[in-house]
Formats: sequence, structure tokens, C-alpha cells
Amino acid sequence: MATTPHGTEETHSLTRTQWKQFWAAWLGYLLDGFDFVLITLVLTELADAFDLSLVQATTLVSAAFVSRWFGGLLLGAIADRFGRKNAMIISILCFAGGSFLCGMSWGYWSMFVFRAIVGIGMAGEYASSVTYAMESWPTRFRNRASGALLSAYPIGVVLASQLYPLVVPNLGWRWMFFIGLVPAAWALWMRRALPEATEWENSRARGALEENTAMQLLFNPRNRVANAAVSLVAAVVLVVIFSRTVTGPLVVALAVIAAACFVVLARQLAAGATAMFVMLIVTVLVAFLYSWPLQSLLPTYLKTELHFEPAQVAHVLLWAGLGYAAGSVTSGIVADRLGTRRTYVLGLVISLFFVVPVFTLSSDHVVWLWVLLFGLQFFSQGISGLLPKFVSDHLPVNVRASGLGFCYNVGALGGAIAPIMGASVAASLGLGTALTVLTIGFTVLIAILVGFDVAGRCGRVDPSVTVDQKASR
Repeated sequence: MATTPHGTEETHSLTRTQWKQFWAAWLGYLLDGFDFVLITLVLTELADAFDLSLVQATTLVSAAFVSRWFGGLLLGAIADRFGRKNAMIISILCFAGGSFLCGMSWGYWSMFVFRAIVGIGMAGEYASSVTYAMESWPTRFRNRASGALLSAYPIGVVLASQLYPLVVPNLGWRWMFFIGLVPAAWALWMRRALPEATEWENSRARGALEENTAMQLLFNPRNRVANAAVSLVAAVVLVVIFSRTVTGPLVVALAVIAAACFVVLARQLAAGATAMFVMLIVTVLVAFLYSWPLQSLLPTYLKTELHFEPAQVAHVLLWAGLGYAAGSVTSGIVADRLGTRRTYVLGLVISLFFVVPVFTLSSDHVVWLWVLLFGLQFFSQGISGLLPKFVSDHLPVNVRASGLGFCYNVGALGGAIAPIMGASVAASLGLGTALTVLTIGFTVLIAILVGFDVAGRCGRVDPSVTVDQKASR
């Protein structure tokens, strides 16, 4: 069992160093939210600048998800083999640089490629920061760490949304991407002298990381050429699908090819528990399908359906982001008492009561829209702060960062599907109705998958490795 610097799992307080480790990870995830939401805020401006339809513009949101699986796998493998902190630094450089390049884009394809670079860094930041923060804290506080860490994402969203009406009307949409370099520099400065995650260091000292890390499993001389080819095929297929280069039945065939590539890679990481890995991916996929239609298309809904001005959009997103952040922190505290899965499902069920009222309000009821969106985000998005804890409970330390990064970021392709699905359904039902239907349907499905721990019933990576199963009940 990993120990804290005080040498006991029953520590009731955290050390100053543990708090510094948490805030360094938190700041990186704030930048993650700040950078990623930029594309949703300026979607209508990009559509005008590059002469795109709404559906075409939403594929630029999807571009970052297309590359996330690779970033989660590669940078997660680096985190498992060479340390969580090193991977965090590489990740933040990657998505900050990608965001700056987005500001320099000159057309659809340049923006698509630069968003893909952001996606690689975003995935690595998720895999490394989550494991770094949780492995630096005592086990009994890890639901709290998971929820509090993910509260950084909506705070980043709030910061970006408040800058939007100040920057875009005066300086143009490109400057929104350039500004992302400021918090990146701050995060790098904070991380420069921090120690490595406690549990990872303890595992390395015991020699537990000498064998069967993702780096060794995927990049050994026997497998690396084949795995490189599999990864290349998956990448090309996903770009073709999500850039909408092809449509119709051919998309299904390509999706099957991509899924087969992911299964090949998962089998090498899973150590005999491929079914569990696949179900973790499905769980995360559904989690994104219930949350990302709203996250990616809410600014567009406010501007096109309710005809809000940029300042009004910023105010709505402020309250939505605060609900998300408050829910993330609260869910972690509650889950340390009730258990991860019980808390997760309870939040999802309560969130269903907010969905219909949010999308039936007119633009005349702005204050009620703030209140209801706060509640919806508190219980739906906020509760997803427990998702990394839920996934990592199934994984041993030697493949935790890469396994979490791979499962989460392959599943995050749901975030690439969601805006395109939302825009497509909206073409016939209207955007408000489309968001209502998709949110309710996928919320019910994710509640079933988490509540019954379908992934856990499919097995564990290594039965001899103890994971925090009690907290996940």
C-alpha cells in the first residue's frame, strides 16, 4: 500500500507539498478547459471566416478528439515509465503550442490539424495530471482529489467565456487562442521543482515498474512496428470520418476498422482483461455522448436560438461553469462517504429533472436560465468529476496513466461524435430539442453502466493487484 509522507493512510490532513502537487495539476487542467472551449466560443466566427456550414464548423470541435486517444496512450505510457510530472510538462507544452498555432490558422484544414495537436496535449494532461494528483494524496481522499481536480476544467471555461466578449469584438477571434499561453507559462513555472507522485515513486522503489509498463508492452522491438502501423491506420480513418470526407454507409465500415485497431492496442495493455478495457471505453464514450452535445453546442444554441449577444452568452456560461465546478468539488466530498458509483448515479438521476426546463425557457427568462443551467451542470457535468476515479479504480499502478489515458481518450471520441450528432439532429428537430433528447437518453444509459459497474463485472487487469474497489461501490 502506498504511504503518505507522514507514513500512514489514516492521515486527516494533507501536507503543504501534497497541496502544491494538487494545485500544479489543477492549473494544468484549468488551461485544458480554457484552451479547449475556445473553439466552441468562436464557432460562429470561424464559420464566417472560413465559409463553413454549422455541421462543417462542428467538425473542428471534433478534431481535438480525433487525436486524443493517441495522446493519452503515448503520454500516458511516458507517465507510467518515466514519471507523471515529466508527462505533465510535455502535455502542457503540446496543447499550449497547438492553441497558439490555431490562432495562426489560415483555413479549415490548418485549423483541423492544429486542433488535433491540442487534442494530443489535452489527453496527456488528463492522463498524467489525474494520476499525479490522486497518487500524491492518501487513498481515503482520492474521490475528493478527482472531483476537485476536474473542477479546474469549468473554471477554465468560465475564464474563456468572460474573455470572449472583451477580446473578440475588439481584437478578433485569433487573440483568444494566443492568450492561452499565459496560464501555460504559469503552470510550467509551478511544476518545475515539484516532487514526483508518491505512489509512483514507491512503486518504482519496489521495482514494480520494471516490467509490463505500457512503454514496454507497446513499444518493444517485437511490437512497435506493428503498433505504429495500427496507430497510423486508426488516425487516418478517424480524420476521414470526422472531417466528413466520406458520408453514408462507408462511415460505418471505417468506424469498424478504427474499433478493431483500438481493440488490438487494448489487448496488449489489458493483461487478459480486454473485455474490461472495452467496457471502460464504452462507459467513457457514453459519458461524453450525454455531456458533450450541451458543452460543445450551448454557445451556438444561445446565439442562434435565443439570439443572445456575446456578453449575454458569457453570463450564461459563467453560471453554467460555476455549477460544473461546484458539482465537481461536492461530488468528490460526498463520494468519499457514499462511494463513487452511488454518488455518480444519484447525481445523474437528479440532473434529469433540469434538462427539459432549460431548453423550454425563452430568452425573456434569463435569470431562470442561469439558475437551471447551474443546477443541470452541478448534477450532470459536476458529477463526471468522479469518472477518472471510477476508471482508475480498475487499473494497477504500472499501467494506470496509460490505461486511464487510453480508455478515457478513446471513449472521448464521443465528444467528437456529439457536436456532429447534435447539429445533424438539430437540422430536423431544432437545436434545443436535439440537445434535450440526446442529454436525457445518454444520461440514462451512463447511469446504468456506472451503477451496475458493467466494466468491473468483465474482469480486472491483474487479480493480484489491489485497487480501491471499496470506494467505487
